[in-house]
Amino acid sequence: MARMYSRNKGKSGSTKPTKKSVPVWSRYKGKEIELLISKIAKDEKSPSKIGMILRDTYGIPDVKNYGDKSITQILKEKDLMGELPEDLLSLIKKSVMIRKHLEENKKDQTAKRGLILTESKIKRLAKYFKQVGKISLDWKYDPKKARLSIE
Repeated sequence: MARMYSRNKGKSGSTKPTKKSVPVWSRYKGKEIELLISKIAKDEKSPSKIGMILRDTYGIPDVKNYGDKSITQILKEKDLMGELPEDLLSLIKKSVMIRKHLEENKKDQTAKRGLILTESKIKRLAKYFKQVGKISLDWKYDPKKARLSIE
């Protein structure tokens, strides 16, 4: 299946290991990992950043192997999750940066197209999250409010 806005197929990418067990060399247990996640989350890190920190600093390859819960599930239980999902928030940040770029470079047609594509992704993802119930039904994307909330 091809990508939506390019003709590329997009086959490459990292794959998770097939063996789903706790590594022998790991010295952490499930409760310790939950405490580490809550400690890192208090520094206002996103779930993907928390996963990278756990992987690089503490040598924890996959949190799900330790307690059958993902990082986002642990954050929801401890009420440390943000009000917007991480992927929607990153798209909003991207659109704010593109708008900032377009203020200085008004004739950049490629950036204008990129802004249109990014904002359509935001609207499609918001529609999905409203159906699933991850965001409220009255949430609406507003570029001016997004810029204030990001900065």
